[in-house]
Amino acid sequence: MHPVRKQRLYLVLFLVVFSSAAIGLVAYALRGNINLFFSPADVAAGKAPVGQALRVGGMVVDGSVQRSDDSLVVRFEITDFQSTVPVVYEGILPDLFGEGQGAVASGELDALGVLQASEVLAKHDENYMPPEVADALEKSGFDHKGNAQ
Repeated sequence: MHPVRKQRLYLVLFLVVFSSAAIGLVAYALRGNINLFFSPADVAAGKAPVGQALRVGGMVVDGSVQRSDDSLVVRFEITDFQSTVPVVYEGILPDLFGEGQGAVASGELDALGVLQASEVLAKHDENYMPPEVADALEKSGFDHKGNAQ
């Protein structure tokens, strides 16, 4: 083989290997940052992965909020009026968080089906509903106030 062709072949092989490695590393890094949304019905049906970052949204069940007396741990349930998902969160909840209000919790689902939340988001006024939550409630046949459609 001619030396110039051999040099070009090595250059092309180097570029292919280097590009493949770079694409692989980027894909691996992004894999851990994917945060999928699931409705409580999807979680109850087993569609949500255990131990992987996810978000669950719906309405906070009336009477389900339980605050710890000696820590910032809060337990509550989120529903789409078909199923409920228990949530445990340690931290300060948003001011607009409350029973009967829309909320989205981000965290990991444990083996018992409890969402160990690292973040809880609440809707910012009485008329707004996060699009994912609105879609999940609509699919279950309810509006954002829990009324059947």
